[in-house]
Amino acid sequence: MRTYDLIVVGAGSGNALFGPELAQLRTAIVEPDRFGGTCLNRGCIPSKMFVVAADAARAVSEAGRLGVHATLDRVDWPNIRDRIFGRIDPLHGEAVAYRRKSGIDVYTDAARFLAPKVLEVGDTQITAEQIVVAAGSRPVVPQIPGLDTVPFHTSDTIMRVDRVPESLIVIGGGFIAAEMGHVFEAFGADVTIVQRGPRLLMGEDEEISARFTELAGQRFRLLLGADATAVLARGDGVAVTVERDGATEQVEAAALLVAVGRRPNTDRLDVAAGGLQVDAHGHLLADDAYRTSVPGVWAFGDVANHFQLKHMANAEERVVLHNVTHSGDLRRLRSDLIPHAVFSEPQVASVGLTERDAVAEGIDHVVATRDYADTAYGWALEDTSSFVKLVADPRQRTLLGAHLIGPQAATLIQPLLQAMMLGQTVDQLAHDVLYVHPALTEVLEQALLEL
Repeated sequence: MRTYDLIVVGAGSGNALFGPELAQLRTAIVEPDRFGGTCLNRGCIPSKMFVVAADAARAVSEAGRLGVHATLDRVDWPNIRDRIFGRIDPLHGEAVAYRRKSGIDVYTDAARFLAPKVLEVGDTQITAEQIVVAAGSRPVVPQIPGLDTVPFHTSDTIMRVDRVPESLIVIGGGFIAAEMGHVFEAFGADVTIVQRGPRLLMGEDEEISARFTELAGQRFRLLLGADATAVLARGDGVAVTVERDGATEQVEAAALLVAVGRRPNTDRLDVAAGGLQVDAHGHLLADDAYRTSVPGVWAFGDVANHFQLKHMANAEERVVLHNVTHSGDLRRLRSDLIPHAVFSEPQVASVGLTERDAVAEGIDHVVATRDYADTAYGWALEDTSSFVKLVADPRQRTLLGAHLIGPQAATLIQPLLQAMMLGQTVDQLAHDVLYVHPALTEVLEQALLEL
């Protein structure tokens, strides 16, 4: 048995814990896959690098509406892929070497709990006074008959394919379907999305979801309200049997992407043997200070929350670092205002209550919606589909939610998020702040003035 002061399980956001505050401790980190976790290796970062290239390709085909007539010569997928992963892949080895040089023991075998605060890593047992579990999540593979008999992709693998497939079926209608559908369609694939719900991005405000679905239908073949009930090989590709509206049809494509959600990696850790409790979805139960059911064991990130957002895990990491080193002065993190963005075309960004949430919860509210087209920069963009929707408390005069769809939505939402987190009123935002003319931020000003 090797004994430490602190063990970190997971080298995504967990790797960021190690800094000067822990230098005096005997420490170890366990990561059976790649340092950097999902975000760096197969999530946020590479996907956005592909999205930027896809946006450039789409800009060529869309330029005609501005009077700029251009053609797209070709998309060099191997060059794009190798540029992206050529930058990302070396970081794992560099991170491992850096941690070892810093005096941190690095274990590259999988870990599982044998008892509270006791882990087995390969053929070694390790224990510590404090353990931080930040082991992340992985794609869900649904139980569709025949799926295990055909080649298919998840978000873990789709970005490393050798070539852009002529056609692609995506099962699922969330973030990954929206972003990867955008990437592969922009690069020339014929994309079909099979979505169980009536719209794409069902978690968004209904108006945002409906508009996104409308625009996606102009690029993709959408099979909505549909269940994928079987998969089989068909030539060099796949065929998916789809049931919707009481009828059955079969769709074929050269490749298949399964994007129906993610699951926490708690099952791989045998957390029950460690005395750790989980919720109905398998996430480790932790309080708002990130303490689990075992004193001295902390948990954060995808393994412990439902957000699956890197910026949330980063904020949690900072709280956990403080709490590990200041047990008598615990910090907590609010989780009522968690922003997110979908980097598709168009972009979508959201924070706080949707109008549907406010109605369902009986919360008094008012709503204002403004189109990008109402602004001078919206004219420049010739934008006819983008808008911002704000939900506000008419008594407190503060924002309850903000929802955007359109160019740079992920950036435009930031001042609204900041106002919500700092308690600023709609009046302050609308009247006490200058908005650069004719920047796109004027759409926020107009919506706030309407409120």
